[in-house]
Amino acid sequence: MGTVVLYPSPGMGHLIPMVELGKLILNHHPSFSVVLLTLIPSFNPASTASYVRHISHTFPAITFHHLPDIPLDTDLYPTMGAAMFELFRRSATNIEHALQSISLSSHITVFIIDLFCTPAMTVATKLNIPVYSFYTSGACCLAQYLYFPTLHRTTTGSFKDMNTLIHSPGLPPIPSSELPSPLLDRTSAVYSDLLVFCEQLPKSAGIIVNTFDSLEPKAIKAITDGLCVPDQPTPPIYTIGPLIAAGGDGSHECLNWLDLQPSQSVVYLCFGSLGLFSSHQLKEIATGLEKSGQRFLWVVRTPPSNNKMDRFQPPPEPDLDLLLPEGFLDRTRDRGLVVKTWAPQVAVLNKDSVGGFVTHCGWNSVLEAVIAGVPMVAWPLYAEQRLNKVVLVEEMKLALPMESAGGKVSAAEVEKRVRQLMEDKGIREVAMARKEEAAMAMSDGGSSRQALANLVASW
Repeated sequence: MGTVVLYPSPGMGHLIPMVELGKLILNHHPSFSVVLLTLIPSFNPASTASYVRHISHTFPAITFHHLPDIPLDTDLYPTMGAAMFELFRRSATNIEHALQSISLSSHITVFIIDLFCTPAMTVATKLNIPVYSFYTSGACCLAQYLYFPTLHRTTTGSFKDMNTLIHSPGLPPIPSSELPSPLLDRTSAVYSDLLVFCEQLPKSAGIIVNTFDSLEPKAIKAITDGLCVPDQPTPPIYTIGPLIAAGGDGSHECLNWLDLQPSQSVVYLCFGSLGLFSSHQLKEIATGLEKSGQRFLWVVRTPPSNNKMDRFQPPPEPDLDLLLPEGFLDRTRDRGLVVKTWAPQVAVLNKDSVGGFVTHCGWNSVLEAVIAGVPMVAWPLYAEQRLNKVVLVEEMKLALPMESAGGKVSAAEVEKRVRQLMEDKGIREVAMARKEEAAMAMSDGGSSRQALANLVASW
């Protein structure tokens, strides 16, 4: 049947869904072969490399083709995003070589790229290979990005300075300051890069989205009706989600602890692989949790370093005695557990004792909560998470908002929201209904299975 070549962005939030897409294709259409192009930047190699090794070992049907690293002087780039975008631009020649090399031994049916890997589109077009985009966040954010070039043309200032509501097709009104962070500053390099990527997106042969029809009906309809790209045809949209990685390690200490807690009594707090708080903010969270009286499982990571060189490196293991209020661990020992750096999130969310999730609103985390039927408190930190928060709270009714003042959240707000989440029956009912819909979408004959069949038929 030919080869499907996948090209993800190296961030874990992008890489994991792309691998899951590869597995999905192979599980339902095993006559294809799947090759995944990996770009492991030397300035941030650790987690990506170990994950790729793990997948090679556990799912050998996916072949990895490693692209040469291009050393960058990270001091020249204001953010990790800016450095990554430069890497994708400079890798275009290497992509061409990789595609030519794969073509020697098999027929490439389709090339599926991450939005951030758009510079590779021209290469594939030159080689006459159809290009599909895989958008790893939700349809609401996709609608916003598709409409971004129109917003750019009809405004002159930076969104961060506008202090207004932005009206985009298929979305609730979004405060201008809550737009995805790369869109906020019109003068930044990341803004210009993303504008180019979003202008190219409709030129894909199709757009694959990690969502399901009944989760985001308004945004999906707005995109399909062509409202988000008013000046040219919108390619077909394939909603094949929710795609998440399986539960993973079942031996983590926190899982045994959760088994001992009453049903739906524990609030779980975790903020993704890049979510870091100041030591002051960690103390506010601790105080709020203690005062709430609720049972909790909290993943704590070391605060960000002030050293510019450290921003591309994973933080060291946290010193809990130093970071948390004196005596906190002792006082909350009977009802709380603090875990350092990482927890097996899918397994945690699926425990019967977990009744709520305080999340940074990364899309993978959102989908993991939806599949597990767990309601959320939305505490966004970066990327498109503020937009996800607005949608989760206003549109989906799956989350309560964590309100911040000047970017800081008080202990009183943590206490209030955690308590409210654990007592709110209405939000729990919505979460359980979405859980059933997600299972239906992914079952035989469900909307996401049908979308996958349509996608493969289009090849």
